[in-house]
Amino acid sequence: MAGHSKWANIQHRKGRQDEKRGKIWTRIIREITVAARAGGGDLSANPRLRLAVEKAKAANMPADRVKYNIDKATGNAEGVNYEEIRYEGYGIGGAAIIIDTMTDNRVRTVADVRHALSKHGGNMGTEGSVAFQFKHCGQLIFSPGTSEDQVMEVALEAGADDVVTDDDGAVEVLTTPGAFEAVKLALEAAGLAPAVAEVTMRPENTIALEGDDAVRMQKLLDVLEDLDDVQEIYHNAAL
Repeated sequence: MAGHSKWANIQHRKGRQDEKRGKIWTRIIREITVAARAGGGDLSANPRLRLAVEKAKAANMPADRVKYNIDKATGNAEGVNYEEIRYEGYGIGGAAIIIDTMTDNRVRTVADVRHALSKHGGNMGTEGSVAFQFKHCGQLIFSPGTSEDQVMEVALEAGADDVVTDDDGAVEVLTTPGAFEAVKLALEAAGLAPAVAEVTMRPENTIALEGDDAVRMQKLLDVLEDLDDVQEIYHNAAL
């Protein structure tokens, strides 16, 4: 199955994340905190926490800091109570945007998200207004030049739903959220290391934006990413 070209977008996103390591650490700590409180501090019994700890390792967060935040979340120490809130909206050219946040003040967060959208050419939608355009799934992406046949053989045997080859040669493995970890481990055991491995909201279709529209959309995404309470942003714009 062929898919759209997304390798350049992935590389751009990874580059921006490297520039904002402090911000990334803050997001990961929040994710560790929520995951540990919800499912306990035992990594073997808490898949969400395992994934958060993997993100921490990939972001070069010190192990003692990871342990401290797990202990803090599962112990009796006082700390901030975060809640997860999802917002939906529209960007340039009607592009769909999902904004996942963790906040200790929902009034502040919704005001910040609404202001960022309206100031930069987007607008807030209602719950469910764009979510139907995305699929909640596991996604593993391999760089162009990776053997599609080898990835497909291992991934499908491990329980993947589909293997997609993008226009630029990147190979994308799609799984259910529940099968993500098993597929990832099988691929890594076969010597196949993905450039991106995450449980995500994947757009079913994309909207191509070029020129000024692409610049404006990227600016909007940058402003949203810079908000303190924003954890993840999903969109269907192909820039």
